[in-house]
Amino acid sequence: MNHNSLQYRAIRLFRCVGFALLLPCALPVQAGTQALANEKQKLTVEGKSRSVRVPKGYLLEWLGGMDGPRMLTFAANGDLFAGSRSGRVYRLPPPYTKAEVLVELGDYPHSVAFRPGEILIARTHGVYRAPYSEGQSRIARDDVSLLAALPGGAGHDSRTVGVGPDGRVYVSLGIKYNCSDQFVGVSYPPDDQRGGVMVLRERDDEADWVPYASGLRNPVGFAWQPDTGVMFAGNNGPDHLGYDLPPEYFSRLDAGSFHGMPWFQYDGKQLQRDDCVESTPPRPINEVMPPVATFPSRNAPLGVTFVPKGAMEVQLELDAVVALHGSWGTKPGGGFIGRSSTRRPPKLVVVRFQDGQAVRVDDLVTGFQLPDGKRWARPAGVAVGPDGALYFSSDSETNGLFRLKRVR
Repeated sequence: MNHNSLQYRAIRLFRCVGFALLLPCALPVQAGTQALANEKQKLTVEGKSRSVRVPKGYLLEWLGGMDGPRMLTFAANGDLFAGSRSGRVYRLPPPYTKAEVLVELGDYPHSVAFRPGEILIARTHGVYRAPYSEGQSRIARDDVSLLAALPGGAGHDSRTVGVGPDGRVYVSLGIKYNCSDQFVGVSYPPDDQRGGVMVLRERDDEADWVPYASGLRNPVGFAWQPDTGVMFAGNNGPDHLGYDLPPEYFSRLDAGSFHGMPWFQYDGKQLQRDDCVESTPPRPINEVMPPVATFPSRNAPLGVTFVPKGAMEVQLELDAVVALHGSWGTKPGGGFIGRSSTRRPPKLVVVRFQDGQAVRVDDLVTGFQLPDGKRWARPAGVAVGPDGALYFSSDSETNGLFRLKRVR
């Protein structure tokens, strides 16, 4: 499946001239990012035989269970960590087949990140910190303290934390519902500063969040492209416009970038004003930054990671792997009550990059949904390990960790 270079070219052209961004822009030359050839593979997961499609030369392995694992992060010593829906933060030392509970917390510890001497844990109402040494197997709950509070509340309650190439702490959070009048900007009350990415400002003993990128309904996963240091994020679009609209975004995020939601939606060709929210848009339509690539609507992109040099294989280096969770939307109208067989299937995809620009989306691992629409796994978090293999979590149906490794 290619989602595809022509659509990408249309997006780039739209971004360059459609709303007069006044920046010189050239469409990338398609110099031959090689298409992936996939093959069928059988594996046993929790005693059941499953069938998937993986790139030729790769093997998918089931490593073991966790309870509702979400975002994955490797520490510098090679230990793997997972946040979870269950309230547990997991640690998995190599070979990653046995999960240990590092600490058990409430308030949805969705993700972790590391700075020298400490672990950061993103929960619904804030980013927390605790002293941490490499190889440490337990953290006392009393050692976990608030670093900086975040807007909480109902709706999209996951928070993803990451430490950027600049050493600063970033966090993503979604707006409450489809059309909630919320915006990551100082013009909105602190409790309504949701829907984008914020960066931590630290001064002496004080820390608070300042806007980084706004106008994203629910940007769960984000990562930095290794060569350029540019941030990219997936985004879950709204579900009030039917089954086919809007497409899910994969966007470049720059300091101050505005991506439109919930006031503007990109329909695959142009931006449209969404009348589901009546407030005046905080920024005009000509300041909206369209996505650099898209996935079909109702796919629910979650984790994002880039393949570093030396990992997996040369043709995938510097490409972005995205976990598509698969939403509950069904044909024809996008609601829950249609045929399950019409739901978008969970999968892993790879956004192919050429000269630092996204050019195409290819399937990486598929087969998690049966013909009748029943799912046996739903990818959530993704991370590349020190062994060069790709690891991903599944947080429903099958709960646990998988590894995709090259074998020939």
